[in-house]
Amino acid sequence: MKDLSDNPISATVDFNRDGVQHGFLKLPYSRDDSAWGAVMIPLSVIKRGNGPTALLTGGNHGDEYEGPVALSKLAQGLGAQEVSGRVIIIPFMNTPAFHAGRRTSPIDKGNLNRSFPGKPDGTVTEKIADYFRRTLLPLADIVLDIHSGGRTLDFLPFAACHVLPDKQQQAQCEAGMQAFNAPFSMRMLELDAGAMYDTAAEQQGKIFVTTELGGGGSSNARSVAIAERGVRNLLVHAGILEGKVELQATVMLDMPDGSCFVASEHDGLLEMCRDLGDRVRKGEVVARIHDIKRTGVAPVEYRAGRSGVLAARHFPGLVQCGDTVAVIADVLS
Repeated sequence: MKDLSDNPISATVDFNRDGVQHGFLKLPYSRDDSAWGAVMIPLSVIKRGNGPTALLTGGNHGDEYEGPVALSKLAQGLGAQEVSGRVIIIPFMNTPAFHAGRRTSPIDKGNLNRSFPGKPDGTVTEKIADYFRRTLLPLADIVLDIHSGGRTLDFLPFAACHVLPDKQQQAQCEAGMQAFNAPFSMRMLELDAGAMYDTAAEQQGKIFVTTELGGGGSSNARSVAIAERGVRNLLVHAGILEGKVELQATVMLDMPDGSCFVASEHDGLLEMCRDLGDRVRKGEVVARIHDIKRTGVAPVEYRAGRSGVLAARHFPGLVQCGDTVAVIADVLS
């Protein structure tokens, strides 16, 4: 009898074989239209000899596209002869959410980036999280998870790391972030980090770098170019690819505490009063929310809780109570 602690996901590739392999993580999933069906998560493994392993992921949220585009192109073009070590590429990490163009899975409503450590006998999303935590992350030395704002947020394009208890590990993550070399680099504060992929990787001592490269539920030529160059820079930094890290100017940002977040306490029509990248002063109006049930009502003003740069904003024109309207980051350099 199969041990219930065993994850049902199986790989159609051999992670230890040299060469280029394209295959799937196969997750059995019985459903109305396929009693013995499966969720098929595409992946590529490019390996040559001994060396560090990079685990590269996109599509953790299914409405974010820079990672899927950049990593799909990398999987098409990267040859084993270019690599010293191993590169594991998973462009559509939460494949059901990606196919639906949604942040969360249409199967179980699971937000993969809030589902760790996962469960081998849990929902589809929990099984994916468990497989990453117990099978893929232990293989990796350096982990890159490419995000953007999806349909509901828009960001300045930045690579990010977190403040960690282990300062040596934090320094390694910061070095990876700097090597990715996005136009902005962020020490990022997470409001709900406990069940995140980031935290699972960091708890295993991995060098972990993430990004926010735009938003609005699409990508553009500039944001994809930032992702592509950043991925190659990080692989060079890790010693997996030969060459030099291509460095351009980056602005260092910090999110030291919760005052960076401006959250709505109303439903209504959003009027942004400042644009991404604008410098703002503490107390300055950054957004107004207008009543959509009647005319002649003054809008509610939302003000910056600190001085800095507008690093993120709510994207759709309508907002709900509880939505983050704006994020203001400190400028360090």
